[in-house]
Amino acid sequence: MREHKISKRRVAIAGAAVAALAAGTLTITTANASEDSPTPKSLSSASASKLATSLQKDLKGDAGAYYDAKAKQLVVNVTDDDAKAKAEAAGAKARVVEHTLAQLGTVKDALTEKDVTGTARAVDVKTNKVVVTADKTVKGAKLAQLKKQIKAQGGKAELKQTAGKFTTKIAGGDAIWGDGGRCSLGFNVTKDGKAGFLTAGHCTTAIKSWSDKEGGEAIAESGDGKFPGADYGIAMYSGETEHPSEVNLYNGSTQKISGAAEAEVGQKVQRSGSTTQLHDGTVKAVDASVSYPEGTVDGLIQTDVCAEPGDSGGSLFAEDKALGVTSGGSGDCSSGGETYFQPATTALDALGAQIG
Repeated sequence: MREHKISKRRVAIAGAAVAALAAGTLTITTANASEDSPTPKSLSSASASKLATSLQKDLKGDAGAYYDAKAKQLVVNVTDDDAKAKAEAAGAKARVVEHTLAQLGTVKDALTEKDVTGTARAVDVKTNKVVVTADKTVKGAKLAQLKKQIKAQGGKAELKQTAGKFTTKIAGGDAIWGDGGRCSLGFNVTKDGKAGFLTAGHCTTAIKSWSDKEGGEAIAESGDGKFPGADYGIAMYSGETEHPSEVNLYNGSTQKISGAAEAEVGQKVQRSGSTTQLHDGTVKAVDASVSYPEGTVDGLIQTDVCAEPGDSGGSLFAEDKALGVTSGGSGDCSSGGETYFQPATTALDALGAQIG
């Protein structure tokens, strides 16, 4: 998905990081519905997001929500019968669970403070637990200690393992090139009235200038960015370069991008990158933390969309809304896996930029 038609030539900028969490089977506990329970409304993803936001303000002890795309319903976690009644009256499907988001967030923060390289942590609203995923580098005494830390959380966390390795990478290929590597363009943006593009921070902090071909003339210079901690960066075009607000669908067409939005658990999404082109999947969690060899990145979107080296910085979107740029993960598009994304809204706010 190239989000660009850059210069009089199309410029693709796709990041290089790839990651993927091994996908595991999620056990979903469904609350028993009484015969008098209202029938959940059939909702679009956008409508479900609005309802979730509204209910979050009304329900005490917020325990999270997610969109069931197959049933077209908003599923809301609640911790008592009063909240269940309110959620169902509003048109959502309610599940009574044990832990609130605040409680699980405290657990996630405690585990993140341990900062074990090769692990990722996210609140899974479907299982109502913090899922800690360990890659193949976490073994022996390191794995034993991690298991001990998880056990200490009293059932609020669980461990999953992946055969891959959490990493960010910059690889050679057909896209935007810099010294020693390439990345995928996320979204064209403007900052202080000037044109640029949003991509991964591990790309802009490693490469100073970008070309539309290997060894070609520079068309953009890296600017502000952050990695680790977060994973966003901006590069500003240095010449006359066309910068439509579009993403390449790799089928001869593009998707217009009108703005940025927050990702929602259960939402169907697409990712475009210069290595593996267009792939789709589902948002599994938000506010995930991943400990790469370079350091920990917080606040990421976790998905089951695949990615490979060279896709870093590429676009994550849903219809005409920008959701994020590819950060990293484990796996590939042959065996599958999960990939993490820096939220676009957070990056744009931090950089003082706008989609366009």
